[in-house]
Amino acid sequence: MGTRSKVLGVFKKLHRTRMAVFKDDVNGLTAARLKVNEEFRKNKNETSEDNIQKMIKMGLDVEICLRQTVLQMEHVGESRLLLRPREDLLLENVPYCDQPWKKS
Repeated sequence: MGTRSKVLGVFKKLHRTRMAVFKDDVNGLTAARLKVNEEFRKNKNETSEDNIQKMIKMGLDVEICLRQTVLQMEHVGESRLLLRPREDLLLENVPYCDQPWKKS
């Protein structure tokens, strides 16, 4: 796979992750879109293969970080937050379980 294809793949992957992570959050979607586009635009004239590979790795690391650590919360009242985790973040939280739990 060519370098250009890898860069475009990372770009698309970041935008897909942005759409999932900030779903229904207009401000978050806009800010993330602007940041991703800005970073790619800022480095579009890079010619060093080593630097490009480092930036591809960084983009993939950012995508993983967004997907695995960002949770959506919504204010409901003066001092309450409603947590809206994505389905892919809901894991069994039992470190040593002989028999897996059945999901209902």
